[in-house]
Amino acid sequence: MVDCEMNSADSGEPALFANAEWRVLPDGVEHRQTGYFIDRATIDRRRDGSLWEWPLHLAEKRWCAPRSLHEAFVVALERFGIERDADLARSFAIGFGLRPSMGGAASQDGFVALGEIVRPQRPVSRKRPAKPEIRAASRRDQGDRQRVAAGMNG
Repeated sequence: MVDCEMNSADSGEPALFANAEWRVLPDGVEHRQTGYFIDRATIDRRRDGSLWEWPLHLAEKRWCAPRSLHEAFVVALERFGIERDADLARSFAIGFGLRPSMGGAASQDGFVALGEIVRPQRPVSRKRPAKPEIRAASRRDQGDRQRVAAGMNG
């Protein structure tokens, strides 16, 4: 389970950094439209000791644009004195996808969110298997049946 708070967007706190979607505040990172808040104390949380929790968790949110999140997240780490590592890039790649051809529709910034791959937008149409062909019995089949029937009666 991930701890988060819902703050009112643009609450008047002075931002250390802001882009179109996110604000880095002294106590955490806030999504400007939804008020979704990542507390500073939990920003470096990991899954199984390696992958970063927040990129993976936020990849499930349809409203989360990966590029603006990545930009704000990296700035927050720098401002909070938290070191980045290769697992951060891996976490974004696993969460948001590497390229548009991974399945699902690519967003305008070129990523494919994990949620789009796991939960496709459109139902997949499936072809029904063709009905087996019913063929008329040939003379040979009829003769075989008559011989079998004659042998069983005798």
